[in-house]
Amino acid sequence: MHNFEEELTCPICYSIFEDPRVLPCSHTFCRNCLENILQASGNFYIWRPLRIPLKCPNCRSIIEIAPTGIESLPVNFALRAIIEKYQQEDHPDIVTCPEHYRQPLNVYCLLDKKLVCGHCLTIGQHHGHPIDDLQSAYLKEKDTPQKLLEQLTDTHWTDLTRLIEKLEEQKSQSEKMIQGDKEVVLQYFKELNDTLEQKKKSFLTALCDVGNLINQEYTPQIERMKEIREQQLELMTLTTSLQEESPLKFLEKVDDVRQHVQILKQRPLPEVQPVEIYPRVSKILKEEWSRTEIGQIKNVLIPKMKISPKRMPCSWPDKDEKEIEFLKILNIVVVTLISVMLMSILFFNQHIITFLNEITLIWFSEASLSVYQSLSNSLDEGHHLLGWPANPTDWPSKSCRSLGHGNPSWDSSASSPADPWVPGSSSKWNSSNTSIFGRRSLYCH
Repeated sequence: MHNFEEELTCPICYSIFEDPRVLPCSHTFCRNCLENILQASGNFYIWRPLRIPLKCPNCRSIIEIAPTGIESLPVNFALRAIIEKYQQEDHPDIVTCPEHYRQPLNVYCLLDKKLVCGHCLTIGQHHGHPIDDLQSAYLKEKDTPQKLLEQLTDTHWTDLTRLIEKLEEQKSQSEKMIQGDKEVVLQYFKELNDTLEQKKKSFLTALCDVGNLINQEYTPQIERMKEIREQQLELMTLTTSLQEESPLKFLEKVDDVRQHVQILKQRPLPEVQPVEIYPRVSKILKEEWSRTEIGQIKNVLIPKMKISPKRMPCSWPDKDEKEIEFLKILNIVVVTLISVMLMSILFFNQHIITFLNEITLIWFSEASLSVYQSLSNSLDEGHHLLGWPANPTDWPSKSCRSLGHGNPSWDSSASSPADPWVPGSSSKWNSSNTSIFGRRSLYCH
């Protein structure tokens, strides 16, 4: 096969013939190769001769061709047909050039020590390099691998083997370290996950407990209110049915309706007051847990959650707020005027100083008396709004201490049967008021 391929190779470019042309001496070359030789010979003149001389690259005979040049040479159709058939067949044993399509590597470059094709020698990067045919290059390089291998001594082989063993040992140690780190990571995050799961359960348990407190506080009240509503609905139904009764039965039952209505009117309804849950989970997670280090999460305690009536700050009527604001402004003006007057006193004589001092004292006394009367009136109005006695001696010895569960604490010496704020007094007081619905919404600072 290699010999057959050599028969199809141009002796000039060492590539498969392309457009083969036959010279009169019967030698065949590529058309492009012949044109390059013709141009290199310098046989071009201003005038065109009748015949152009050309030396055959193979036999060195002088050939005269027509003025039309290489185009006038006949085509070697037989060789071209063989080449076309050869190129259509697959030749797996033939190595082709990676840079030039379907060009076989049939020449050995002595400079670069590698196989090249004809195009590499003519138009490629091996142009002008010394070359040799495959058989000759093979005979020259046949003993080269053995000579190169002899350069490697036994010591080099031993060192190489020892280095491989050392690298494999280091690799094994590194893999063991990585496996140990993996186990540490898995154990750490397992413990962290267990801790977080435990904290989550604690939070949910605390929320369930406070939810039970909410149910214990609200459910009885809701049930009682529903019961009252049912009684009122029954009373409405009874009233409707009485309209269809005879006068005798109507008069017999109308008194029952009157008594039921009176009972419903006298039954006090609790005051609905909002409650708050303390502490809030969102606040704990945002303010405490977000700043907690991961390693310290297991040491964070879950607070016990409670419910308490929502604190309502004391408020005064709009009129009193305006008066208080006016008094504040008035005090600022008074202090400013007094300061200006004191500064101006330094520039007057003793008589004027004495006169101004007397006027200032009189004016300041009147202003102080006016402020005192205004504040006293405001306090009296506040007492009436809050339901406290106007006389301070009648006040309870202790104000409401807290808004937590249980009855408010009172001084027994200050309580009286007529005091509506004291449990057990003659005023309307219901034992159900001890719940969060019956407590006062005022929160005193």
